[in-house]
Amino acid sequence: MTRVFDDTTRRKIAELCGGFARATDDATPSLKRAAVAIALTEAEGGHGTAFLLTRRAAGLRSHRGQWALPGGRCDAGETQAQAALRELHEELGLHLAESEVLGLLDDYPTRSGYLITPVVVWAGVRAAIVPNPAEVASVHRIALDDIEREDAFSFTRIPESTRRVIRFRLHGGHIHAPTAALIYQFSELLAGRQTRVAELEQPVFAWR
Repeated sequence: MTRVFDDTTRRKIAELCGGFARATDDATPSLKRAAVAIALTEAEGGHGTAFLLTRRAAGLRSHRGQWALPGGRCDAGETQAQAALRELHEELGLHLAESEVLGLLDDYPTRSGYLITPVVVWAGVRAAIVPNPAEVASVHRIALDDIEREDAFSFTRIPESTRRVIRFRLHGGHIHAPTAALIYQFSELLAGRQTRVAELEQPVFAWR
């Protein structure tokens, strides 16, 4: 089902976010707070609704070249929503108001020492995207159709953990957690399900 990029879709997703019982993690204060944006905009060619996904620049100190949602560490005194909006501006040149935030999903603890909060944001159709080359190698519009397919996500095992590793299939390859876990929870939200993802594992290369 293609979700038309219009006010009806915005209201529906906002309602789903509003009814979501978010799970927070206050038990691991040693983790550094971070936020990412699930920024909704028009899909390529105007065919439905999409979210923005980036490839990280090759010159970054960590996780260079990996797929990622726009985001980063929360500055002192920032809320997760404020941090996600700031990162959207710094990485993609998008300047959005807090009124465009539709909701927050679960905190996700990473092996690399972060507690990530996904922030669902309505980016709008006229938003001009200007990637910052110091942080972003490329930016892509991923149609919501692509994450609502039955075969969009798969699970595997690794010898280093008893937890399932989640993978998101895209363009003939795989995106792994944490990004895949956050996208998976959003896809479950779109389906009307409240699915927890904190126990989904990341591949070993993402542990650093």
